[in-house]
Amino acid sequence: MQLARVLGNIVATIKNSPLEGRKLMVIQTLDAQLRPVGKPLVAVDSVGAGPGELVFWCRGKEASFPFAGSEVPTDCTIVGIVDSDKHVEIRISKQ
Repeated sequence: MQLARVLGNIVATIKNSPLEGRKLMVIQTLDAQLRPVGKPLVAVDSVGAGPGELVFWCRGKEASFPFAGSEVPTDCTIVGIVDSDKHVEIRISKQ
């Protein structure tokens, strides 16, 4: 799992049927200091996240696990919401 910030939602007029009723969100991956890394991604929301929230997300086969019993075609899913940035312990190694 990785941390990201939800930038907003996506409205799709046509979806694959297993995605109907599921929110698609734009997320920005963050590093250990909560700075943006890389390009934004589109993720299926499994937890009810909203814009501005700090979330956990995963990719690959594991991204479909929150939707057990249905065949949701995703490789990027929001799997948790972090209550506060204060809960994120930032560790910077001294070299």
